[in-house]
Amino acid sequence: MTARAAAEQLPAPAGFEISTDPARLNAGLIHRWLSEDSYWARGRPRETQDRAMAGSLNFGLYRADSGAQVGYARVVSDLATFGWLCDVYIDRAVRGRGLGTALVTAARDHLAPFGLRRLLLATADAHGVYAKLGFEPLAEPGKWMALGAR
Repeated sequence: MTARAAAEQLPAPAGFEISTDPARLNAGLIHRWLSEDSYWARGRPRETQDRAMAGSLNFGLYRADSGAQVGYARVVSDLATFGWLCDVYIDRAVRGRGLGTALVTAARDHLAPFGLRRLLLATADAHGVYAKLGFEPLAEPGKWMALGAR
């Protein structure tokens, strides 16, 4: 089983669909959301976003009636030991309906069969949302280091 195998339709709240099908992703909309409205990717160039998406397992959230994309998340992983959940975004027009929780749940559950030792993420403002899904602060953050801009 590989994450880049056939696209999958994943469980979603009524009226919505979650899919790993890259053909359904609206790359221009995703870039606009992230580069103009997120705090973590503001100003990210479109070419950088396209490369990031190409090297990731992507999850799209869509309205079931129209197919319009209303959310996005991606995971960077070796599909054996480690994964990084990032770029989780829900369109402002549909926030407050539990869709972000549903999208992250779908990603987490999709990765479960791989037996990853760790699935990490970073957030400045949604600790409570992720904690409800089993995420917790690093037990020993002093062991972790990063290379790159802050």
